[in-house]
Amino acid sequence: MTIREINVKNFKSLYNVSFQPGKVNVFIGANGSGKSTILEAIGILSGAMTDRVNNSVLQRKGIRLSASALYKSKFKTMKREGLTVDLGIQWEDDGEYDYSVHMTTPTDDDTWKYHSESVNQDGNLVWGRSNRSAIQLNNNIGYFMIAETLNEHRCRRMGKYIEKYGIYQPDTPTLRGTVTDNTQVVPIGLNGGRMADALQEILKSVDGEMRFGTLYMEDVLDLIEWASDFDIAAPKRANLNPGVPSTRQIIEFKDRFLKANAAFTGYDASEGALYVLFMLCMAMHPESPSMFAIDSFDHALNPRLAKRLTEIFAQLILESQRTVFMTTHNPLVLDGLDLCNDDIRLFAVSRNRDGYAVIDRIQVSKELLESGQPLSRLWINGRLGGVPELI
Repeated sequence: MTIREINVKNFKSLYNVSFQPGKVNVFIGANGSGKSTILEAIGILSGAMTDRVNNSVLQRKGIRLSASALYKSKFKTMKREGLTVDLGIQWEDDGEYDYSVHMTTPTDDDTWKYHSESVNQDGNLVWGRSNRSAIQLNNNIGYFMIAETLNEHRCRRMGKYIEKYGIYQPDTPTLRGTVTDNTQVVPIGLNGGRMADALQEILKSVDGEMRFGTLYMEDVLDLIEWASDFDIAAPKRANLNPGVPSTRQIIEFKDRFLKANAAFTGYDASEGALYVLFMLCMAMHPESPSMFAIDSFDHALNPRLAKRLTEIFAQLILESQRTVFMTTHNPLVLDGLDLCNDDIRLFAVSRNRDGYAVIDRIQVSKELLESGQPLSRLWINGRLGGVPELI
C-alpha cells in the first residue's frame, strides 16, 4: 500500500495544495510558512476518514483548537469564502483508490459536519454520500469505516493505516516524568508521557545481549556519548529527590565517567538523551501508529546528533513500513536524509505573494550531492528554498 497524494483545500493557510509523500517526509520552511498546518490537515483527514471531527478527536491527534471561523482560509484576495474544507488522499493497493471528504466547520457546537464523502477505485465510484443522498445519514460522523457496502472491501485498509495518526511534540518536563501528558495514547503520549513503560516493552535480552527493539544496545549508547547503560526501574530515594514528582516507572542511566553506584534518572540526565530514546522508540515500538507526525524533530538535539539520529530514524521507519511526517529548522537534519531513496522526500514550504502556502518537493541531482556540498549548506545558502528572506 502506497500513498500517492494528499490534497487540502480551504484549510487555514492551505488554500489549495497537494503533495506526493514518501515514507519519510521532512518539511522545511520559515516560521509561519505552514509546516505545522500541513501536519494538522493530515490529522483532520485521519479523523474524518475513520471517525469524526470534533474537539475531542482534534486534541487526541495533537491538533491545535482554533475558533471555528479560523479553520477556513480567509485571504484578502479570495473573492468568496469557501463553504467547506476539502481533504483527499490517493493511494495504490492492488488498484488505485481515491478518498475525498468535504466538511463544514462547527456552528452550534464543536462538531464538523460532513457535506459529502466518497471513495473511488480505478476511477469508478465505490461508495459515496452527501447532503443530497436519498437516504440521509448522520452528518456528524464519517461512514467510510462503517458503511455496510464497504464491509471487507480492500479500501478499508487505508482507514486502518491512518486511523491512529497523531502529531507528536515531546517536551522535556513530560519526558522527565515530572509533568502529566495531556494526551495519553499508546505506546507514548503525544508529549512523551509513559516513555519509560514503552521503553521497557521493547528492551529485551537476545542470546545474552541487550537489544533495544531491532537495535543492539551499544548502537543506541553510541548516540548518547556519556551513557554506559540505562534501564527501567522504580523510583527510589537513592537516585531521585523525594520532592520531585515521578511516574511509576523511570529511566535510570549510568554514566561511563562515574562510579557504578552513581546511577541517576531521566530527571537528572541531559534532555538530548531523552529525545533520542523517544524517537527511536516511536520508530520501533510495535504499537506505534502506522502513520504519525513529529513537529520540530530536531528539538534539543546537538546538530551532529540530529544528523545521525535522522539517518537511523529514517532507516527504522522504512524497515517498519510506517509513514512519518516531520518538520525541522535544523539544517543538519537534512544531511541525515538519503534523497537518492525515493521513499525519503524533502519538501520546502513557503508563502506566495498572496499568502497562500506552497509545497515544493526538493529533488537534488546525484551530481550535486556528490559535489561535496551537504544539503545543510545548500539550504542555508538558499539553494533549496524554505528560508526566510531576511536582511
